[in-house]
Amino acid sequence: MKARMLLLTLALCFAGTLSSFAQSPQMGTWKLDEAKSKIPAGLVKNSTVIYATDGDNIKVTTDGTTGEGKPMHTEWTGKFDGKEYPLAGDPTADSRSYKMIDEHKLDLTSKKSGKVINTGHVVVSADGKTRSLHLTGTDSAGKKVSGVSMYDKQ
Repeated sequence: MKARMLLLTLALCFAGTLSSFAQSPQMGTWKLDEAKSKIPAGLVKNSTVIYATDGDNIKVTTDGTTGEGKPMHTEWTGKFDGKEYPLAGDPTADSRSYKMIDEHKLDLTSKKSGKVINTGHVVVSADGKTRSLHLTGTDSAGKKVSGVSMYDKQ
């Protein structure tokens, strides 16, 4: 009887953990709404962003273009704990950290060889249908640039 209760409790905890990831407003596929975005030349433009669970981690995959307009596909796997995790596919950065402010807000920092390349603030709307990314970084000439990318949930 005790074993059954323990198994039932563990199963409910596991289901609760999975559903909390599924219900997170950050999770899912996001498509760029260029008409609502203000992305200056020299700043990365991600046309698709996917947040998905990967075991007990989060996997973030992007497809878009570099500041120079070249195609770019990135992959990052880690936790929203503010720690740096490797970033693959971005020629300007080799690590990224995400810090969860609350379920609708994330801060991010991308680095190359330990040097901050860009910082951002992600906000998902209360209804979970739109997402904004306020990104500040430097272009290839070393000039500071910032922009706002607006996304719609798919």
